Amino acid sequence: MKRKVLGVLICVLTLSLKGNAQETKPLLLEDVYKDNVFKQKGFGPVRWMKDNKGYSTLENNTELGGKDIVRYEAKTGKRSVIISAEKLVPTGETKPLVIYDYDWSADNSKLLVFTNTKKVWRYNTRGDYWVLDLKTNTLSQLGASLPESTLMFAKFSPDASKMAYVSELNIFVEDLGDHSINQITKDGGDNIINGTFDWVYEEELSCRDGFRWSPDGENIAYWQSDTKEVGTFYMINNLDSIYSKPIPLPYPKVGTELSAVKVGVVPSKGGETKWFDIPGDPKNNYLARMDFIPNSQEVMVQQLNRRQNTNKIWIGDINSMALDNILVETDDAFLDVHDDIRWLENEKYFTWSSERDGWFHLFKVSRDGKAVTPITKGEFDVVHINCIDPKGGYVYYIASPDNFTQRYLYRSRIDGKGDAERITPVSNSGQNSYQISADAKWGIQTSQNATTPTRYDLVSLPKHKQIRVLEDNHILQKQYDDLGLNPKEFVKVDIGEDVLDAWMIKPIDFDPNKKYPLLFYVYGEPAGSTVQDSWGGGSLWDQYMAQQGYIVMSVDNRGTKTPRGNKWRKSIYGQIGILAVEDQSKAALKIIDTYKFIDSERVGIWGWSGGGQMTLGCMFKHPEIYKSGLAVSFVSDQRLYDATYQERYMGLLEDNAKGYHDGSPINFAQNLEGNLMIIHGTADDNVHYQSYEMLVDRLIKHNKMFNMMSYPMRAHAIYERENTSYHLRETMEVYWKKNLPAGGK
Repeated sequence: MKRKVLGVLICVLTLSLKGNAQETKPLLLEDVYKDNVFKQKGFGPVRWMKDNKGYSTLENNTELGGKDIVRYEAKTGKRSVIISAEKLVPTGETKPLVIYDYDWSADNSKLLVFTNTKKVWRYNTRGDYWVLDLKTNTLSQLGASLPESTLMFAKFSPDASKMAYVSELNIFVEDLGDHSINQITKDGGDNIINGTFDWVYEEELSCRDGFRWSPDGENIAYWQSDTKEVGTFYMINNLDSIYSKPIPLPYPKVGTELSAVKVGVVPSKGGETKWFDIPGDPKNNYLARMDFIPNSQEVMVQQLNRRQNTNKIWIGDINSMALDNILVETDDAFLDVHDDIRWLENEKYFTWSSERDGWFHLFKVSRDGKAVTPITKGEFDVVHINCIDPKGGYVYYIASPDNFTQRYLYRSRIDGKGDAERITPVSNSGQNSYQISADAKWGIQTSQNATTPTRYDLVSLPKHKQIRVLEDNHILQKQYDDLGLNPKEFVKVDIGEDVLDAWMIKPIDFDPNKKYPLLFYVYGEPAGSTVQDSWGGGSLWDQYMAQQGYIVMSVDNRGTKTPRGNKWRKSIYGQIGILAVEDQSKAALKIIDTYKFIDSERVGIWGWSGGGQMTLGCMFKHPEIYKSGLAVSFVSDQRLYDATYQERYMGLLEDNAKGYHDGSPINFAQNLEGNLMIIHGTADDNVHYQSYEMLVDRLIKHNKMFNMMSYPMRAHAIYERENTSYHLRETMEVYWKKNLPAGGK
């Protein structure tokens, strides 16, 4: 349900910025969905080199095709080709490898290339790997005797003499000298998963790469999942054969069995696996994180209980297999898993993220867990840790104490002394992120806001001096500016219980003396936020609808993922589909009362995924406000969604049956009065088509008229196969123009 799709589309008749009439060719749907006219340029992927004085990136090789790997000196900008594309041409081939991703060995002597990739669930994590030895200029394919495009998560050993990877649910180790391959797990297959994860661990806990090299390279610790007791959901492929084909998907729904997961250690040369006996039922706890402590024979494991309100931190000795519970983190509602652990002072301390003081902050914890002291402090949330620099004595992080829609770089002393120091200049208004060198002297800044596409700059830290522009997307900026659109207006909406952030887009020819239809875009779940001062593709679908004659708005209700503290985020606990619907409806009434140019008889709402659920909830519970709605890829009954996500935010079904009932829009379908359209992909592995069909059945039962559109063998984002995105947006436009008449009156 977290996956949201932001559409991009515009159509314009604009006035020039100087006010002179200027005719422009209307932009058609196919300009975006077929021809990609408004394409944004990226930069990278960048890898800071071992010496922290330069970085590598990919650049086109115009003669041979493919990519060169190029190094730039941070201080001078001097360019040198480290690896030309011709060195990445396999024997017997004429073209270089297509680089999907790349990585360096710790000493920068070898390059790992990931290519020929295939999707596993949501991401391209399976494919082929090649290693280029820079000392010998030898290019070798890993796992050459294994089936094509089956390798996952290849990683160098600490001394770069070996590689480990997963293939067909087992772990292999390959010697980079003679390329001998040793299969070190043998039981993977069917319901046993070694070194990677099932669907729900990937989707909800961001677990994909499921093994770790020990610091000395002698052992590998890994996760094993047993999906035997997990219920199987079947999707049906009716397109690619004259007979339908079922697609089985082990998927734990609310209240059902989870995978049984454990962590073991096996010698990298092969042998028996030893398993940690972590207390608790493995089918009712999550082993959400595991990694080796540097320079040790110990692993740190984070164990979340099923309710996800308790996180137990274990230290496990891989020789004795003894376990020590050093820390327990609890919350009255739910805990998120964070990846901000950095070992300090010869592994005597580690950094730890927590909301224990009501805000999300970084702490310094002793190895035995007994001493916990704050590093960052104040009434603000740390959004993301960018760099922990023990030598310099600072942690660099993203925060935004004064504007929850924006993001800036700050730093605080690791010893906890002094106040937070803002690093990003005031001139960089909007959202900023950074890829910082390990010594914290350089950063690649990514900056953007609602009217400015992504810009990449190299800056020196901590003074944030701009060294050079890496990509400014000036062509896209001019294309956008030439449209003469009304920018998003960021506004506040006071609903009594709290003041909510919102944005509004008006038509180009807006006349405040007329009444316009109001179209809300909603998400409302704790996994995301819609009201952010970021580029977001230019919000061109929203802009397009505004140009058709709609006031387009979005409001972040309480509980959405914004840096407003623990109280804000946890307010939604046990109330998914309840609190958001009430906040959205109160905000709608306040907006209608505040802005006299809004026609209260023409109010619509739409959303995707969690936003589709909120759309249905608003339509069914407040038909007096919302006259038309469009729900895409939605959950109609929360019991149908995956256990890990839904139970995190709603509690267990046995403890909150009423909340599950009241938060599920299907139970209020009988209240539908306005116009409704529902859209779903039949191959949605995230929010199953079952949710759509059950709502259809309920609406029919209550004799409710509605529109519906199914996209066969399309997944949650509904973009696969030819012409899908274009057709989807045209379908949405036709619905809105028919059921929520556009234009000022």
